[in-house]
Amino acid sequence: MWADATEGEIATNTDPTGSWSLVVPLKPLARAKSRLGRAVGGDLRPRLALAFAQDTVSAALSCRAVGDVVVVTDDPVAGEALAALGARTVADTPAAGLNAALEHGARWVRARRAGAAVAVLNADLPALRPEELARVLEFSEEFPRTFVGDAQGIGTTFLSATSGVELRPSFGGESRARHLASGAVEVALPGLDSVRRDVDTGDDLGAALSLGVGRFTAGLASPAVPAADR
Repeated sequence: MWADATEGEIATNTDPTGSWSLVVPLKPLARAKSRLGRAVGGDLRPRLALAFAQDTVSAALSCRAVGDVVVVTDDPVAGEALAALGARTVADTPAAGLNAALEHGARWVRARRAGAAVAVLNADLPALRPEELARVLEFSEEFPRTFVGDAQGIGTTFLSATSGVELRPSFGGESRARHLASGAVEVALPGLDSVRRDVDTGDDLGAALSLGVGRFTAGLASPAVPAADR
């Protein structure tokens, strides 16, 4: 596990001096991680989706470069659980898909802190390590927009925009190529496995477990690793 948190401990940043606001989008749990259901079953799937988000948010709040985390979700159960960790929750009022939700979250942040540096982080990074995220954010301070490609080299797990710069998210499908074409700089630092490892399938979950997941996911998914997808 990335941290030595004990059961019931709230993993918040007790000295939130970081300059970055992170926006984390989360679908309603009933619809989240549909592909993962093939490997873990329909009952466990929504519980794992929430656990992934809890571990992602916990790690982000523990990162020295992060000032706050804003979760965009319409799921009341998830919203309550993530708020308990120290995140702020915002309803997905555009209800127009992932990228609209991300832009909404960024606008919400900047309406309260003008000129904030904003970054988007996927909610399915259960192995996320605060120190790796800090390296990404420190790199991102030097460029208007940056992104991190996923472990498959196809999608995106992170996108940033410094003060005064529009986020311009283009998540979904082959988003790595679109973000690159948009002028965002790819964060190509070594040793960012936990930032790249999103989880959509049983194989992805096995890979995340091998990296070492946070306590919420570990409590549901360990010690068993799901069978490979068929």
